[in-house]
Amino acid sequence: MDIESIIRKFSLKNAFDYGKANPGAVVGKVIAEFPDAKKDMKATMQKINQIINEVNALKKTEIENQLREYTFEEKKVEEKKLIVPNAKEGEVITRFPPEPSGYPHIGHAKAAFLDYELAKTYNGKMFLRFDDTNPEKESKEYVDAIKEGLIWLGIKWDKETYSSDNIEHVYAAAFNLIDKGFAYVCTCDQETISKGRSEMKSCQCRAFNQNTILELWDNMLSGKFKEGEAVLRFKGDLTSQNTVMRDPTLARIIKKAHYKQKNRFKVWPSYDLAVVVMDATEGITHPMRTKEYELRNELYYKLFEILGYNKPALIEFSRLEIKNAPISKRLLLPLIKEKKVKGWNDPRLPTLSGLKRRGILPEAIKNFVLSFGLSKVESEPNWEMLLSENRKLLDPVSKHYFFVPEPVLIELINAKKQTIRIKKHPRTEMGEREIKVENKIYIQKADFDAATDGEVIRLKDFCNVKLDKKNKKAEVVAESMVPKKIQWVSASKGEAVKTDILVPKDLLKEEGNFNEQSLERISGYAENECKNLEEEEVVQFERFGFCSMDKKGRDKLIFIFSC
Repeated sequence: MDIESIIRKFSLKNAFDYGKANPGAVVGKVIAEFPDAKKDMKATMQKINQIINEVNALKKTEIENQLREYTFEEKKVEEKKLIVPNAKEGEVITRFPPEPSGYPHIGHAKAAFLDYELAKTYNGKMFLRFDDTNPEKESKEYVDAIKEGLIWLGIKWDKETYSSDNIEHVYAAAFNLIDKGFAYVCTCDQETISKGRSEMKSCQCRAFNQNTILELWDNMLSGKFKEGEAVLRFKGDLTSQNTVMRDPTLARIIKKAHYKQKNRFKVWPSYDLAVVVMDATEGITHPMRTKEYELRNELYYKLFEILGYNKPALIEFSRLEIKNAPISKRLLLPLIKEKKVKGWNDPRLPTLSGLKRRGILPEAIKNFVLSFGLSKVESEPNWEMLLSENRKLLDPVSKHYFFVPEPVLIELINAKKQTIRIKKHPRTEMGEREIKVENKIYIQKADFDAATDGEVIRLKDFCNVKLDKKNKKAEVVAESMVPKKIQWVSASKGEAVKTDILVPKDLLKEEGNFNEQSLERISGYAENECKNLEEEEVVQFERFGFCSMDKKGRDKLIFIFSC
C-alpha cells in the first residue's frame, strides 16, 4: 500500500471515530505502518494535511463507505473457555433442544454454540434434541431447516433425539406424579383455570381422590375427552409468589396428527414436563437455557426431586436481542404469513438462511454470539457488531471489483484503446481481471456531482483525468499525485453489466412497527466479469462494500449488500 493510501486509511478511521480527523493522531499511525515516511517529514505532513482536509469535507456516510476499503490489524484475543461448576472432564453432556416450529435464527445460533462449545471444553457430548411435543406447530420442514442450519454453522452433534419418541417415558412420569399425589386431572375450562391461578384459589378437581384422577387420566389417554375438556396439572402451591408454581399444566389433549408420530398419541406434555423427563432420560449434566425461563427453574427442580431423578447443573444465559430486529418466532411468523418479507431466507431476517443469503459467514456468527459468553446481563446490540466481524473475515478472501451506482456516462479524451489488467485483490494473490477500455466509461453520479469543473481525479488502478463537467468529458492527463480516487466501469461493448444491489435495512422501526423502507434497491453497472461469479459468492465492490451474488439473469445481476 502506498503512503497516500495509508494516510487516507488512518484519516478516514480517525474521522469516523471522532467526527474530524486530526493530523497529530494520524501521523504516528502512518509512520508505524510506513517507516520510510520519517525520511521527509515535511513532505509527509503536507500529504497528511492535504488528505485530512479532503476527508474532513466528506459526509459521515461517505467516510463510512470509503473506510470499507481498508482493514485494520487487531490484537488477537485468546479464546475464552466456557467454565461451569460441577463439570468433569469427559462427563459433560449438553443438549440443544429447539422446537421445530420455524426456521432457525441467530438466537438459536447463540444457544447452539454455547451448548456445543461447553461440551467441547470438557471433551464431552452435545445432543441435538427436537422438542416436538406440539403437533399444531411443528413439521419436518422445520426439522430439516434446523439441521441444515447447524451443519452450515459447523456444529456437530453426538446424538439426535426427539421428545415425541419418548412419550411413554413422559406418561410413566405423569403416572408417578399422580401416584405420589403431585398431579391431578382438571376438567375446568381455561378461563376458570386462569382465574383460579390469578386469585390463588383451587378448583373442585384438585380434591379428586387418586382413583378418580387415574380414571380421568386413562380417559385422556384413550381419547374419550375432546380437546380442551381436560388437562393434567401439577399440584403445586396456589399461594406461591412464583406464578409458575400455581398448579401449572403438565399435559393437554391435542388430536391433530403429529408430523412424525401421526395419530399415535392424543395427550402431549407441556414443555415443563417434557424437558425434565428428557433431561433425566438422556443424562444431561449441564442443561442450558435463556434467562427468560428463570421463573420455571423452581418447577424444573421440584419435578426432578419428586420423580427421584439426579439433578443436573442448570445454566442460564441472556437471550439474544438485536436492535430493530425480530428475533423470535412470535414476531417472525406474522411477517412471513403476511408476506411483508419474501420467505424465511429474506436477507432482512435474522434467520440463518437469511444471513447466509446475505453473505454473513458462519465464523462471524460464532464470534459474535460467543462474545456475550454465559453472561446473564441483557443487552441489545445493533447489527454493526456482527457486520464488523464479517468484514474482517471477508476482507482477505473476497475478490475486488468495481460497481458504479447511478451511472453517468463520460467520454474519455486522448484515451488509448487498450486492455488493462487489475489485481482481483490488493494483498492476496487471486489473479487479475482484464478490462477493455476505449473512449467511454461510467462513473458514479455522486462522484460526478462532488467534483469541481476542471478537477483532476484518478480512475482507480487506471489513469488520471481532468473533468469537463459541462460536456461530460474527461481528458487523460499525467498528474503526479491525485489523492481523490473513484471507481469506474468501462462502457466499451460487453464490458459493463446491469446490476442491482439489494440493501437490507432495519426490519422494524424504533416503535416496533414494520419498516416499509427496509429493503433498498440500488441500480448501476458492474464489471462484466462478475457474470462468472458463483451464487452466494461474496465480493467487495470497492468504495461500496461486500456484496453476495444472489441471482444471474440474462441481462442483469442481482447482489445483496452484506456489510
